[in-house]
Amino acid sequence: MSTVNAGPVTPPKPPTVRQRTFSSLKVPNYRLYMTGQSISLVGTWMQMTAQSWLVLTLTHSSTALGLVVALQTLPVLLFGPYGGVIADRADKLRLMVVLQSMMGVLALVLGLLTVFGVVRFWEVCALAVLLGTNNAFENSTRQSFVREMVGRDQLRNAITLNSVMVNAARAVGPAVGGVLIAVVGIGICFLLNAASFVAVVTSLLRMDRSALRPSPPTPRARGQLREGLRYAAATPSIAIPLAMMGLVGLLAYEFQVSLPVFVERTFHGGSVAFGFITSAMGIGAVVGGLFTAARGRTGLQPMIIASAGLGVSMLAVAYAPVLALACAVMLLVGWASVSFIAIGNSTIQLTSDPEKRGRMIALWQVAFQGTTPIGGPLVGWVIAVSDPRSGLAVGGVSCLVAGAGGLMLARRVAGRAAPVQPESESESEPAASLT
Repeated sequence: MSTVNAGPVTPPKPPTVRQRTFSSLKVPNYRLYMTGQSISLVGTWMQMTAQSWLVLTLTHSSTALGLVVALQTLPVLLFGPYGGVIADRADKLRLMVVLQSMMGVLALVLGLLTVFGVVRFWEVCALAVLLGTNNAFENSTRQSFVREMVGRDQLRNAITLNSVMVNAARAVGPAVGGVLIAVVGIGICFLLNAASFVAVVTSLLRMDRSALRPSPPTPRARGQLREGLRYAAATPSIAIPLAMMGLVGLLAYEFQVSLPVFVERTFHGGSVAFGFITSAMGIGAVVGGLFTAARGRTGLQPMIIASAGLGVSMLAVAYAPVLALACAVMLLVGWASVSFIAIGNSTIQLTSDPEKRGRMIALWQVAFQGTTPIGGPLVGWVIAVSDPRSGLAVGGVSCLVAGAGGLMLARRVAGRAAPVQPESESESEPAASLT
């Protein structure tokens, strides 16, 4: 009997940079999700630009602008943690369809009020509260749903690409919104945003449910919110990112308040200039997000570096002598911003017990958006009593302080306790490290 000499086995080629960067898009449900979200998010950024400009037009007050942002994010602070409890209990896909539909309805109402010229400041405030309440439940549901689409192995890449998509929309939406405001009026931006939610709801309804990997729903029980808070406090790789984001979210991520006034009063620019400086931040975030997706790093060390980079670049924008230079440096702000968010989000999700992931993401959203009811008016007040440059500078300093505090805490816990490993799942991957 003769034997066949198979010869040397050729080892598989390692994935290219492009394959590593976009690896989660191999999942059909995630591709469908990204398509719908990319359309809707352009409309969302258009609405955010238009809403800021509408409030500034109605009131000519940076404090009023901060108040609207605060009202829109206050429900995240009040109800966000409970939204995480609901996300851990519920069918996330079904809940997302309902919540995304409600967001479209609210945009439609604001658009009709504005187009017909009957909008009042108190109505903008009321709709901001309703949208914020919806977001308190939608944020944690949407972000924890990503893991159900892609599984644990692709979670880090999917989170980063999702941040890239958000910021790609930031690059397009505000610029388009600024032009539309100048050409056809503010109300059209709200109506187009309402229409964009058709795309995201359709993408959700078309998903293959059999390909999803849902975490076991958490049975209803008393004390689940307190349980989540205790778990977060006892897990350094969750508690430290939350503390860092709490400070950065409080004072740095108040661009809806600081940037419109910065453009108008410092450089005497209009809605188009505001749209383009916001777009510059989005372009930088896209580039930075793709870089982060390809590298795939998590943990406190890269998060601290991103925090420091965000602080330095914000200070550079704050004291830029001309608008062109401010726009150029906003590219770096976008890069550092998306890196900070994506690394922190991934670290928390990869460390969390799967049955508590919704609650951990809810706490992340509270630290990110829920601090705005305090930070938005505070930054608005700083601008009112000093100047717009100071509003951005305060945010830059907060990032540097957060990075220094995170480094100090990480060194204190390193060697004293190993990172908490997540409970067993069908896919295995090491938990995110502290450094």
